[in-house]
Amino acid sequence: MYKHCIKRLLDFTIALATLLTIGIIIILVAIWLYLANKGAGVFFTQDRPGKNGKIFKVIKFKTMTDERDAQGNLLPDAVRLTKVGKFVRSTSIDELPQLINVLKGDMALIGPRPLLPQYLPLYSKEQARRHEVRPGITGWAQVNGRNTISWERKFELDVWYVDHCSFWLDLKILILTIKKVFIREGISQEGQATMEFFNGHN
Repeated sequence: MYKHCIKRLLDFTIALATLLTIGIIIILVAIWLYLANKGAGVFFTQDRPGKNGKIFKVIKFKTMTDERDAQGNLLPDAVRLTKVGKFVRSTSIDELPQLINVLKGDMALIGPRPLLPQYLPLYSKEQARRHEVRPGITGWAQVNGRNTISWERKFELDVWYVDHCSFWLDLKILILTIKKVFIREGISQEGQATMEFFNGHN
């Protein structure tokens, strides 16, 4: 009942109330990033697979510039990540625009994080079960290591969440997420601004 009905109602209600409450903060962050991103824009959208693998456009604050090398290739993430962007990312403020995705029904507040479409054919049958539910702004894998754990462990945690989704588990994940945001834990792997690319299951 919760997983298939009540969860969606709670997601919509909480996302709408949060957007109305922190709207001014979102506007101020957008202005701050506009000045820091050197004309690269404020929002970043990208195709991601949602429930049942359906593709949607995820919305995030843009934390990097579009600076390129002499050959026209984008510079490494760690180079393009601005000081403002680093702060926005470390505090998870960059995830706030995804509340719009929650309102639209593309995402949930809690669930496996939406990854890249090119990963879809790389999953094992078990790993692909992470798409049986809507992807979330935060999830079980995020509060158990986030970007510092292996892909295999991340997918194990995602599938465990699919099988054990409940109101109390979502509440626990929400509380742990708030805690981790404050201590800024598990933001990236050592030597990288983001998680390394997934190259397929073993």
